[in-house]
Amino acid sequence: MCGIAGIVGDFNIQELDAMLGSQHHRGPDATGKYADASFAVLGHNRLAIIDLSVQSNQPFLDSSGRYALVFNGEIYNYIELKASLKNQYTFKTESDTEVLLAAFIIYGTDCLQKLNGMFAFAIWDKELKKMFAARDRFGVKPFYYSIKNSSFYFSSEIKALHAAEIPKIPYDKVWASYFAYGTYGHPDETFWEAICQLPGGHFLEYENQKLQIKKWYSFEEEVAKQPKNLTYALAKEHYLILLKDSIRLRFRADVPVGFNISGGLDSSVLLAMVNSQENANNNSNNCNAYTFYTNNLDYDELPWVEAMIAKTDNPLIKVLLQADEVPALARKMESQQDEPYGGIPTLAYAKLFEQARKDKVLVLLDGQGMDEQWAGYDYYTLENEATVQGVDHSPYKINMLSDSFLAKAEKPVYPKPFEDVLLNKQYRDLFYTKIPRALRFNDRISMMYSTELREPFLDYRLVEFAFSLPLNFKIKNEVTKYMLREIASDYLADDLVFTPKRPLQTPQREWLADDLKVWVQECFEGINNSNYSSWFSQEELQKELQLYMEGDFQSSFHIWQCVNCFKSIFNLKRLI
Repeated sequence: MCGIAGIVGDFNIQELDAMLGSQHHRGPDATGKYADASFAVLGHNRLAIIDLSVQSNQPFLDSSGRYALVFNGEIYNYIELKASLKNQYTFKTESDTEVLLAAFIIYGTDCLQKLNGMFAFAIWDKELKKMFAARDRFGVKPFYYSIKNSSFYFSSEIKALHAAEIPKIPYDKVWASYFAYGTYGHPDETFWEAICQLPGGHFLEYENQKLQIKKWYSFEEEVAKQPKNLTYALAKEHYLILLKDSIRLRFRADVPVGFNISGGLDSSVLLAMVNSQENANNNSNNCNAYTFYTNNLDYDELPWVEAMIAKTDNPLIKVLLQADEVPALARKMESQQDEPYGGIPTLAYAKLFEQARKDKVLVLLDGQGMDEQWAGYDYYTLENEATVQGVDHSPYKINMLSDSFLAKAEKPVYPKPFEDVLLNKQYRDLFYTKIPRALRFNDRISMMYSTELREPFLDYRLVEFAFSLPLNFKIKNEVTKYMLREIASDYLADDLVFTPKRPLQTPQREWLADDLKVWVQECFEGINNSNYSSWFSQEELQKELQLYMEGDFQSSFHIWQCVNCFKSIFNLKRLI
């Protein structure tokens, strides 16, 4: 897990230095640079996880000096890949970095299909004066880029591009759509003009000032290849084999590994698999488990967490978040995220990584991705999903926006590649809404504290297989994620496994209206001094705040949007 940056075309090294400095937190263990005369320069911030030796520092060059690689992420199946390549390439390190470069040299773009991991990388071909870059299937690792003065700039974080003096100008369409519909832009967009992102499952080639982007991962095609007409028992057995293997692969590290845990089913499964016999050689029962709480019994999942962890010998590290910490944490998070992010639960989540870093636990496993592959959300089975998703504007309060700004908003329309309505909802959440948002939030959170986050449930083999299964394997007798619950019940008690989903984990609604009332009001007042006050209807904005403070807080999202985004917007006055 690292930070990558580079410039193809005319460059000055000071720009690259500024880019690397802005994302130093992503890789504090080593900083490296590579330059090919006046053609390209690459940079890397390293967080050492596999093969801690300096020989594995980046940019990493092959023995001929033709190829230079900068890589962010992990190739979990690097040991197996290395064994298949050893007769065609002479390895000099024990790193997954070198395996990735070797795979590209031997297989070309086809190497991507052989990778099981999370990755964003760029390879410069000194001979052809050409750059190749790619992003993993689900976009776990970020890749941002921009073109300035006919040069191609790329980085792991948006702030690095701004550090290279690419202007920080809001992309009005994306901001308006966010306020109106709660969307975060298309897979290739950001909240800033002239800054794009490479979508997950895509690669790009840049040569002679020409950029080409191609899709290399077709989820739809892979789902179609999955085994058909399996019995329930065989499907359960096969999924369990894949699940255990995914956990096994993600324990590969030369630093301590821990995991995050909440009171839900997904954490139950993660806990069970971490401590399964197959992972005994990883000393997994000694792995730290991290959870947060707020001392509010209406929201805290601590009782369920403690009940689950009592079944194992894992040390449980409990991290407390209190309301008075929120303003300072929010300021830090705004700087780190570069774009709007999730609410107070995101801040609580960040504290887990802060504590893990203090404990020298540099890798944490997390349970993201189960709801989307197993149809775990209630709205998957509702005919009128709009009332749950907020598509017809609650909880997004479009009345807060001026008519001219609202006109710039784009109502989301998502592809529907499957005949089944539920599958299309799952597909949307995997590639356009929930997963992309969560992955971006989580990447910045973990990197803020120079730690690595691994998502074992987003192993592409798991997602493709579970997605392809019949609906009655996923939902039975109105119980969601049914097969997954049965798998977990083989390891944990039914009262833990079959508990209902608890979507709210912090008292955000109450805190914003009470404990943080003054702070929230100050954030709203700041709009009067903003260059972007024309985005909003001042009268309606104040009306919404007043209603909220008087107890109308069925949803706090529109209030959080204002708190989070107004402060980010105000900061622009110093930058443009």
